[in-house]
Amino acid sequence: MRKLTYLIGATIDGFIADPNGGFDFFNPFVTEDYAPTLFGEYPETIPTPARAAVGIAEAPNKRFDTVLMGRGTYEPGLAVGLTSPYGHLRQIVLSRTLDPALEPEVEITSEDPLGLVRRLKREEGGLGIWLCGGADLAGQLLPEIDELIVKQYPVVAGEGVPLFRAGFEPRAFTLTDSRIFERGNVVLTYERAAAQS
Repeated sequence: MRKLTYLIGATIDGFIADPNGGFDFFNPFVTEDYAPTLFGEYPETIPTPARAAVGIAEAPNKRFDTVLMGRGTYEPGLAVGLTSPYGHLRQIVLSRTLDPALEPEVEITSEDPLGLVRRLKREEGGLGIWLCGGADLAGQLLPEIDELIVKQYPVVAGEGVPLFRAGFEPRAFTLTDSRIFERGNVVLTYERAAAQS
């Protein structure tokens, strides 16, 4: 069965974006020792227009062949005319209000997120499914997230968009890997913990 991975950048205090959805404040922390790791291990998470600029235009997808986005994650690109941000992946945007015919390379659906993910996981072959964001969609899909990869930046935001927007329902994850980089960036990998009896 295919795996759903929520791979996301976050502050020490658990925010993935500023209160308006911007994340440029992370840029100073994408350092020389850190960027090649991201580009080498997760090349498919770099937007298609940026791949040539960082020298990975032809890099094959290593972990994911499908990306899921909520409207809030998709809209910043849309605002600057980028209708197909991850053209090297199957792109699915969950939205009840966007026109499904907006971009032929992007599947815009109002399908129930949990039902969609369960269907995608049952598809034969292929790589994993990347949950790109945002907080609302991650909160809805929390029961189906198999792996959580947090690219934690050494900054405290104080306020912003959280990793998850969901009701209080603690769910255990097991830390499977952690890496520390020169400027204090940390990549933490968790797997959903086995159900407790």
